[in-house]
Amino acid sequence: MSFPLLTVTAAVPAVGAILTAAVPATRRTAAKWLALLVSLVTLVLAALVMVRFEPGGDRYQLVESHSWIKDFGVRYELGVDGIGVALIALTALLIPFVILAGWHDADPLETKSSRWRPTQGFFALILMVEAMVILSFEATDVFLFYILFEAMLIPMYFLIGGFGDRAHAGSDEHAAAQRSYAAVKFLLYNLVGGLIMLAAVIGLYVVAGNFSLTEIAEARASGRLEMATNTERLLFLGFFFAFAVKAPLWPLHTWLPNAMGEATAPVAVLITAVVDKVGTFAMLRFCLGLFPEASKWATPVIITLALISIVYGALLAVGQRDIKRLVAYASISHFGFIIMGIFAMTSQGQSGATLYMVNHGLSTAALMLVAGFLISRRGSRLIADYGGVQKVAPVLAGTFLIGGLATLSLPGLAPFVSEFLVLVGTFARYPVAGVIATTGIVLAALYTLVLYQRTMTGPVKEEVRTMPDLRVRELAVVAPLIALLIFLGVFPKPLTDIVNPAVTHTMSDVQQKDPAPEVEAAK
Repeated sequence: MSFPLLTVTAAVPAVGAILTAAVPATRRTAAKWLALLVSLVTLVLAALVMVRFEPGGDRYQLVESHSWIKDFGVRYELGVDGIGVALIALTALLIPFVILAGWHDADPLETKSSRWRPTQGFFALILMVEAMVILSFEATDVFLFYILFEAMLIPMYFLIGGFGDRAHAGSDEHAAAQRSYAAVKFLLYNLVGGLIMLAAVIGLYVVAGNFSLTEIAEARASGRLEMATNTERLLFLGFFFAFAVKAPLWPLHTWLPNAMGEATAPVAVLITAVVDKVGTFAMLRFCLGLFPEASKWATPVIITLALISIVYGALLAVGQRDIKRLVAYASISHFGFIIMGIFAMTSQGQSGATLYMVNHGLSTAALMLVAGFLISRRGSRLIADYGGVQKVAPVLAGTFLIGGLATLSLPGLAPFVSEFLVLVGTFARYPVAGVIATTGIVLAALYTLVLYQRTMTGPVKEEVRTMPDLRVRELAVVAPLIALLIFLGVFPKPLTDIVNPAVTHTMSDVQQKDPAPEVEAAK
């Protein structure tokens, strides 16, 4: 029997979470180092998954399949394609930085509303989220994926509601109420989406007789399984609704600014750079893989919603006074690009969308974590409370600028490649949508540069005059992210080589080919 590498990659952070939670209350530092060590071991295992994956080989590799609930045809079935491998690597890479950045975020406080801040619980919850997200990228059994899709909401709920941002205007009671509101809103939105998806999962079992993604896809391709048009469309809508909430797509996005605003900066990164990617990943794997005809039927509406997300999110980002909420609305705009690329039904669009998932994770992590370091120094999230920071903390200002430039997809940084591919793929099939989407690029430049100007340039405000620059631990968080943004911006080939074969399989699922270029006939 081959070594169950996929299971071990997800099991290590799960076991690590239990061990971290069991560390005695007086040994907070030991719990932190244990969580960091576990995350680094997981990163090594994720790298091993990348090394063992053969881009030109079978669609799903490192497959594990065992009977789980035999009477209902539920199996513990895992397998990774290129898209899953890239996102597992992203998740495993970001978690050590999240842990380092949040090193002191769960230390005990004297205030009434925060008197319970168990350090061990904070880091254990982060590791548990990592385990569930990695396993969701590996699951090829629909029921197993659904369990993970819903279960990851529980640790996220406690991370948002129990360990909120300390830089909150107002009283402790008001801050606690805001955190509770954000956590409950996050949970309710995603639970509603999950319940609708559950109905669709049951419907899929009634139609197909099993939950195996590979078996259902093979049965559909061979003609052994045929779905009535209306049935397929209803099932597609059930799955897509849940994924659109998680992504998030307009108008199901409103939970994200609250959650990111009230969470600590590392948890905000966990939300938008890691957990939300499960939604867009699932659109590619399950919506297009299981319901190809319904996906094509819904494409015009989804492209329209994605365009609204792009422009609406960017416009609201321009008008924000809160740094973290600005990054949240910018993320909504970026998720619009990802979803547009997926449903453009072109190889460039889907390759770009997959790269965008990875690159958005890196750029958002860089910007949000530096913003978190900035906010922790000043004790305020309001843009108006800053000014002249680059004169007193030049390294902090410089890394903040690079993170911002990556967010606006500056050429030479990783997000540019993915955004360019998404736009090229969209123009090829939906030129009007491509033109409208480019307004998001202009607006991104506006909100990013205005944010930098108002916080980092100008006269030095008295409150920031003694602000320290980045410390060694903080540089250890930011420097590797910036290095990766530059490396993948100049040389994206390592990622495209892994992703492109998986995109070819997805295009085959929906029976789509890239439109032939329109060339004027030579005279």
